[in-house]
Amino acid sequence: MTSPAPRDAGSASEPLSQLNVLVFSHRPEVREGIVTAVGRRPAPDLGRVTFIEVGGVADVLAACDAGGLDLVVLDGEAQPTGGMGLSRQLKNEITDCPPIVVTVRRRDDRWLATWSQADAVLVHPLDPLTAAETVVDVLRRTADVAVRG
Repeated sequence: MTSPAPRDAGSASEPLSQLNVLVFSHRPEVREGIVTAVGRRPAPDLGRVTFIEVGGVADVLAACDAGGLDLVVLDGEAQPTGGMGLSRQLKNEITDCPPIVVTVRRRDDRWLATWSQADAVLVHPLDPLTAAETVVDVLRRTADVAVRG
C-alpha cells in the first residue's frame, strides 16, 4: 500500500492540485476497472486523482485512520468483508470519515448501499461517464462543505 501524499487544499476558486482516492477490492481487476472508469482527471476543476489501491480491510482501516483521503471507493462484493459493511463501519467509527462510494453488481443491491451510509453507489459494469460524474459529484459536494465549514 502506498501512503497518500499531503493534500493541497487550495482556495475555493483554484482546483485541488491532487486528490487522494482509495480503491478497495480483493480482486486487482476490479480495482483496475474502477481506476480506469473514473480516470486520473475526471474534471478539470478538481485536479488530478492519485489512486491508492488496497486489497485488504486492514489497509482500508489504516488509511482512513491516517487521514488525507478525499474519497474511498469500496467494492461491495469484496471477500471476505464486503464494501457495504465496511462503509457502515467507517461511517460510524471514523470522526472525519471521507466520503464513500460503493460499487455493487446488481442494480437491486442499491438499497444495501443506502443502508451502508455510502455517499453514492455505482453499478457494475461501470460506465466510465457515470463513474466519473458520480465521483466528481461526491468530491464537489465534499469540497463545497469543506470550503463553507
